[in-house]
Amino acid sequence: MRNKFAECLTRAAETNESLCLLYADIGNRLFDKLKGVAPTRTINAGIAEANMASMASGMAQMGLHPFIYTITPFTTARNFEQIKVDLAYANVPVVIVGTGSGLAYANLGPTHHSFEDIALMRVLPNMKVVCPADSMELEALFPQLLEEKGPVYFRIGKKNEPLNYVEPPKLKIGKAHVLEQGNDIALVCTGPVLDVGAQIAEQLKQEGVSCQLTSLHTVKPLDQDYLASLNEFKLVVTIEEHSLVGGMGASLCEWSMDTRKPLNILRCGIPDEFIDQLSSNQSARERIGLTAEAIIPKIKSRLD
Repeated sequence: MRNKFAECLTRAAETNESLCLLYADIGNRLFDKLKGVAPTRTINAGIAEANMASMASGMAQMGLHPFIYTITPFTTARNFEQIKVDLAYANVPVVIVGTGSGLAYANLGPTHHSFEDIALMRVLPNMKVVCPADSMELEALFPQLLEEKGPVYFRIGKKNEPLNYVEPPKLKIGKAHVLEQGNDIALVCTGPVLDVGAQIAEQLKQEGVSCQLTSLHTVKPLDQDYLASLNEFKLVVTIEEHSLVGGMGASLCEWSMDTRKPLNILRCGIPDEFIDQLSSNQSARERIGLTAEAIIPKIKSRLD
């Protein structure tokens, strides 16, 4: 996904002279083509993420449209105060890009895991939270980031995420995207775990259970019309590579309570604990039960 992000950014920078990138001393080779197109608008801010956010705020207030980019925990948690005050409170058009989100950097341990970032970003007023599932969704959503007038948190993966489409789908920020229609269960996914939802839908289909598969790529603002349709299902299953505390599933529970529209929700994500001594993203998912094999028995148990 990060390669597709660099490609989209470079293509946009060729014609949009307000677009600029600040990155925290990673991806130097990743942005070589961007440097060729916009050398004065591609800035290595160094390992100084807080400064990077504040610099972007000033640039935005001067009429530019900055992106800030680094590994997710360092572009969200490390400089949270600057994001809160300089970006969200100032309500400036800065795109905060977190790469390697969730457990993409599983083998590097809790310092590089990001299971709290959606919770941190969605609590901020004026902030939008967008989580593409793969490079196809990223490509579809990217041009819309340039139209935003306020801050956006763009949560992306690292590399080799499974593709869920044969071509970029037609997506709109703030609107859920239904990939497969169904009647019994709604599988609501955000981010790169969409492929897990697809596996679940296929296996349950073979057992006669009809599943609607949805990519909820925008966690904030929530698609109110789509959520209102979920009470038609026997069970709503939320799937995310984020903590169950404060994540996408939690936001659906909050919506259900606030609107007094009760939903039977099964939340699947990262439990409220640190995870270490991992070898890969897949081993992390297996450890926490974020796989089709682990989730399907939970679905059947809830239906029973």
